[in-house]
Amino acid sequence: MTQSATELPAAAETAERRKPALSPSRASDFKQCPLLYRFRAVDKIPETPSKAQVRGTLVHAVLERLFALPAEERVPARAKELVDPLWAELSAENPEWAALFSGDADDAATAESDWLASAGELLDTYFGLEDPSALEPQACEERVEVELGSGVRLRGYVDRIDVAETGEVRIVDYKTGAAPREIGEIKAMFQMKFYALVLWRLRGAVPDQLKLMYLTDGQSLTYTPDEAELRRFERTLEAIWQAILRAGKSGDFRPSKSKLCRWCDHQARCPEFGGTPPEYPGWPEPDGGDETVLDRAD
Repeated sequence: MTQSATELPAAAETAERRKPALSPSRASDFKQCPLLYRFRAVDKIPETPSKAQVRGTLVHAVLERLFALPAEERVPARAKELVDPLWAELSAENPEWAALFSGDADDAATAESDWLASAGELLDTYFGLEDPSALEPQACEERVEVELGSGVRLRGYVDRIDVAETGEVRIVDYKTGAAPREIGEIKAMFQMKFYALVLWRLRGAVPDQLKLMYLTDGQSLTYTPDEAELRRFERTLEAIWQAILRAGKSGDFRPSKSKLCRWCDHQARCPEFGGTPPEYPGWPEPDGGDETVLDRAD
């Protein structure tokens, strides 16, 4: 039987999926601290997730599943019914997440129960921001990927893409923390511009709105990008990727100390804190480092 051009052999399809690409989280890591990028994307050193990160992943999973339901079922009670079974699925797939509640059996059960209740509170806040029964997103948790004219490949996951009947496109991102101060807002908008650029290059039109929904304090931030801005941002990402490749060839991933260091898992191996990085494993092929589910729930 003759194979069509679109029916790639499994090996070729796998190779295509694995082509190196830059994700918004890893680009932001390198911009923040090249050594942090190295630890995450090159050394791939495991990090211990916080309960807040895992809760964010759970809430994202609930909202994705909620939008898969008929519109009339997208109500607060139904959303809360999804919390326990989805947590059972996630903790089975990631046993180390369930271990966050280890300890005395009674205390652990209480801590886990309180934590699940706090996820329900975030969902209550979400319903105060919008009515999902009135929306029909074009996509939820959409994997997007594009190769720029320069050869740089961008890849990521968009929480939600809305398209109005009149054609306007909105990119929505859920944040399970509070609306950020200046540094956090800059990082969040960096991520949103990344997605706006990818969708622009994929679809040929600049998205009409970027929307961040903060589910701790019930605030929403909206932003309207323009083509000139996205062109500048594209050049920024291309420069970041070239800097990553240079650092990868030399092994010179320098630390950059900032206020964000206080939340870093890698202080013990960072020269800025008296530590020593592990021996550089080399750069066999450029790999921008994929988004993880914890990155996407940040």
